[in-house]
Amino acid sequence: MNISKKLETIQKTLGLTQTKLAGQLGVSFPTLNSWIIGKSIPRLKKEKIINDLFLEVTGQKQIPEDELNKKRKILQYKTLGYKSVLREIIDNPDIRDQFILKLTYHSNGIEGSTLTEPDTANILFNNIAISEKTLMEHMEAKNHQTALLYLFDYLLQKQKINEDLILKLHGILMNGIIPNAGVYRNHAVRIVGVNLPTSNYLSIKKNIQELIRFSDDFLSKKDFNIISFSAIFHSKFEQIHPFSDGNGRIGRLLLNAFLLKDNMAPAVIRQEKKQLYYTYLYKSQIKEEYSQFEDYLCDAIMAGFTILEREDGEWYL
Repeated sequence: MNISKKLETIQKTLGLTQTKLAGQLGVSFPTLNSWIIGKSIPRLKKEKIINDLFLEVTGQKQIPEDELNKKRKILQYKTLGYKSVLREIIDNPDIRDQFILKLTYHSNGIEGSTLTEPDTANILFNNIAISEKTLMEHMEAKNHQTALLYLFDYLLQKQKINEDLILKLHGILMNGIIPNAGVYRNHAVRIVGVNLPTSNYLSIKKNIQELIRFSDDFLSKKDFNIISFSAIFHSKFEQIHPFSDGNGRIGRLLLNAFLLKDNMAPAVIRQEKKQLYYTYLYKSQIKEEYSQFEDYLCDAIMAGFTILEREDGEWYL
């Protein structure tokens, strides 16, 4: 593949304008444009940067263990500043509302909601209806807020993450949206855009119970790493795909439940980067190679810490 095609792939996957991509590559807009249209080619140093970025965004890069360990240690160090990250969120309404807003806006956006972040804030906190948006989009936002608040309270009581919680969260999330909210699907389903087998609907309950047992065993180990675990659990849950709708949003709620139980900030998986999220998730599912997905989650958790610490400026990812 030539440089022009690689640049187009990078731009599309990252959701960047040419101006922003030029800035990321450290070149001017005219220079980038000339590469894209084939009028010129980059020098070797820039070509290497482009090739490395192409491998990264297409899921062909393996993150070295030492790089991952460095990010894991930074995140672990951040947890030392909090006796309880969950309590910090609950006891500070501004932080709590920021997490509710960001997690709701981005998680629903990944699934196709057209609500803007200000739209979402008005629906969640001001009970203002957005006239040009659908009733379903309003319900999805309010339901996600309710599911998050339920999850915070559930975790505060130090209860286990189990099958009952999964079904309860789905019942809240999809209440009034689908007729089988809180119930496993009773039909076959395909994940759009990928060649990935999902669980036979007759095996869903068994597969979920096996996943919970796997979780209990993994987390009982003295030296477990919560980010490695989260990547594996999320990949397996999404491949089971237990519900007729809402699987991605439930999976991300459970991901954050495990992180909060380990005193990590919630992972803010941004809708602008959903193509990277899907690419790395799919790679982990078909190859059981989790390094890129773990690296992605580290950055998403770091974004959560910026909310927790009331930091301004650029988010990670």
